[in-house]
Amino acid sequence: MAYVAVTGGQEAIAEANRLNHLYRLQGSEHSIDISLIEKQLRFLIDRVMGEGGLYAPEYAAIALKQAEGDPAEAAFLLRAYRSTLPRNHYSLTVEPGEMRVIRRISSSFRDVPGGQILGPTYDYTHRMLNFSLRTEDDRDLAAFVEEYMADRSAELQWEPQSLTLRKVADLLREQGLMAVKSGSAADEEPFDITRQKLTKPSTRAARLQSLARGETGAMTALAYSSMRGYGIVHPTIGELRVGYSAVSIPYPYGGSEEEQESVYIGEIMLTEVETINSFKQDTASGEVQFLLGYGLCFGQNELKGISMAILERSLETAGTAPAQDEEFVLTHIDSVESSGFVSHLKLPHYITFQSSLDQIRKVKGRQQENADRKTQSMSKEEGEPHAASGKHAEPEKLPIG
Repeated sequence: MAYVAVTGGQEAIAEANRLNHLYRLQGSEHSIDISLIEKQLRFLIDRVMGEGGLYAPEYAAIALKQAEGDPAEAAFLLRAYRSTLPRNHYSLTVEPGEMRVIRRISSSFRDVPGGQILGPTYDYTHRMLNFSLRTEDDRDLAAFVEEYMADRSAELQWEPQSLTLRKVADLLREQGLMAVKSGSAADEEPFDITRQKLTKPSTRAARLQSLARGETGAMTALAYSSMRGYGIVHPTIGELRVGYSAVSIPYPYGGSEEEQESVYIGEIMLTEVETINSFKQDTASGEVQFLLGYGLCFGQNELKGISMAILERSLETAGTAPAQDEEFVLTHIDSVESSGFVSHLKLPHYITFQSSLDQIRKVKGRQQENADRKTQSMSKEEGEPHAASGKHAEPEKLPIG
């Protein structure tokens, strides 16, 4: 601990920690239940899981409670915990196209196959404070859920095949209107930013991983800058979908890789965004095709998904704008890196500051010496003309007794 050298040392640190707990608890009649944070602050949970790089809603809720609601600190706690976990398996590639959709919209096409599914969203409501939340209690929660499920019971009986929808980008590719990435992701060794040093320029896989773990606010600001003219990417959303994707791992005791079966271990909620950008002519085929921007993140975090798609496309485009600078974008969107570096200013800098203080005192001392010499020089110059002209006053003669 950097403040051990301060008066009080470890005792002061321990007392500061106890005082922090006091500030968190004083004035409260009840402790916030972890399950309530997980269920009722789901957007915040999704942000923390994404920036922490660990899909664990309960642990994200614990981190938020410990951090008193600070998303950056909670993401730091979650990522630090993730770094201690063993890696027992590698999952198979998740297919968002097979997602069990709860929300799916397109701003490019009105009549997409399967239709527009608004799902859970605040996008179409007025941003007005709901003061009834001030008096909401357990009975209100139970009554609303029971009433809603009773009214919508028939509508919720969806056919299984209606939950999975074809992707808009795939339809455009079939018509030759969307550029296809060369090569297959399955043929490449995946880059792991948690175990390999990220170098610039990086691969597309490394960029997407960094963006998926980026801070929502920072990514939104950079994406906004590109849309306003500090860049060239201002896309249309081909498709935004939110839903649950299955996660499977290879069967641990299988045979060869070709015959190996998979084991389903669960599902995770994802937000996937595919944006349609300006078109260009393919140099090989000569075809004119749209360019794709891609975003994928944990939970329902649509703002981050859109921003990620914009930045992913920006980083694929040459230019001098901030959103097109790979080193600038990938370094500054990391919440743990940025908050840690800014927060380190609170740690002792006594030696470095003392060095600066000594330097400025030396400079001021030299300036004062120069000023004194200049004053003395001016005084001599003012006295010489009087002596030459005989007008210089003679010293008063004292009477001799």
